[in-house]
Amino acid sequence: MAPIDDKAHEECGVFGIYAPGEDVSRLTFYGLFALQHRGQESAGISTADGSSIKSILDMGLVSQVFKEDQLKRLTGHIAIGHTRYSTSGSSALCNAQPINVSGIAGQIALAHNGNVVNAATLHKELEESGCEFNSTSDSEVIAQLIVRSPARTWPERLKYIMRRVIGAYSLVILTNDTLIGVRDPLGVRPLCLGKIGSGWVIASETCALDLIGATYVREIEPGEAVIIDSHGLQAHKLAAQERKALCVFEYIYFARPDSVINNKLLYPVREAMGVELAREYPVDADIVVAVPDSATPAGLGYAQASGIPFTQGLIKNKYIGRTFIEPDQRLRNMGVQIKFNPLPEVIEGKRLVVVDDSIVRGTTTPHVVSLLRKAGAKEIHLRVCAPPIKWPCYFGVDMATRRELIAAQKTIDEIRDFTGADSLGYLSIDGLVKAVGIAKRNLCMACFTGDYPIPIQLEMDKLQFESSTGKKSLFIEEDYKR
Repeated sequence: MAPIDDKAHEECGVFGIYAPGEDVSRLTFYGLFALQHRGQESAGISTADGSSIKSILDMGLVSQVFKEDQLKRLTGHIAIGHTRYSTSGSSALCNAQPINVSGIAGQIALAHNGNVVNAATLHKELEESGCEFNSTSDSEVIAQLIVRSPARTWPERLKYIMRRVIGAYSLVILTNDTLIGVRDPLGVRPLCLGKIGSGWVIASETCALDLIGATYVREIEPGEAVIIDSHGLQAHKLAAQERKALCVFEYIYFARPDSVINNKLLYPVREAMGVELAREYPVDADIVVAVPDSATPAGLGYAQASGIPFTQGLIKNKYIGRTFIEPDQRLRNMGVQIKFNPLPEVIEGKRLVVVDDSIVRGTTTPHVVSLLRKAGAKEIHLRVCAPPIKWPCYFGVDMATRRELIAAQKTIDEIRDFTGADSLGYLSIDGLVKAVGIAKRNLCMACFTGDYPIPIQLEMDKLQFESSTGKKSLFIEEDYKR
């Protein structure tokens, strides 16, 4: 059976707030709620009151993990939060974040979005120096390096980390009395800064600021750290790279369309992708249909540029998210019908342009085409907002291995025949760059080109620390569920 969801998955969302006098645990809850699309496996919040750190985290959605009585126990004026999709380390409670560790630098809680390319080397080095890990993710590698740093000040500790850690990391860090935000020198993952009253907010996306009534100030720059305490906010530029490498999939799919990245609202950027698709791959058709919900702006853009009417031909089950109930064989056999339902009265006898945001493994697209055929579509012309994905991601995206990527194994004509479509068009790299409006050199597009912004180990294992140690974790669950 095809998976219900054949999409690339982002690793997580991070959120932090320093706001004396505010209910920071509740605001963090809502901030994570706005970032839920970035990860649905686990969620956690840590708070600090100037003298100690408290944490609650568990498996599941933000709304499943936190109840009223738990939020009331998370007292303080500083908080960080995390919602996770695993790309390094298994989907297990031991890998839920924020991660709490202690060392010569004191106690910290850390939430991480991204992937550390040299995590295995650093993990081995730390173990040999006597460090015992309580998780199997690369995020704890960063946390343990921080608390064991020989540096004495926070700017020096964070500069030390940037010299040692290679890869993608947008971090929020909590101490007893300080909130810290850090973005890697390439800026692979987004991180923004906002203001709420006299306090400050750090988040993966601006939509989290909007939900809690915070005002967007700016992006945290690649290689920058912001340190917020009772003295206010201090910004430190700790590392510089000649190039930047923001993941282009933030524009295509990951970030919410109501978020702002590089001072651009994503909804019109995605509409522009549809416009470029219409210019590159025109076709005679009766209606434009988008695969909901992520491809809807691009579908509208295609319709506007082509003059072909846009209509809703597929209805998405909005409650198809994470479930703890194992589907039985009947549900497995339903495949994509669990997620989408076509509207025969709308599409019967029509020539369709079907716009989707991406094709990864190609396991669900043939089933979507089949659903539309059965509903009476006369022709189906697939248009994809991303170029062919030929290479895996090692910077925080669960993209699949190269041998699983359909575009790495088949030509476009072969993919068209495999999906059962009448025609297939992928947005070109130049068309994507034009729609995004950022210089190609400042985007990471390695999944399309194989040109990684930093050297990587081509066969990195998501479960590398579990397989190498032969154990899941030293973690005691009740310690974090207190």
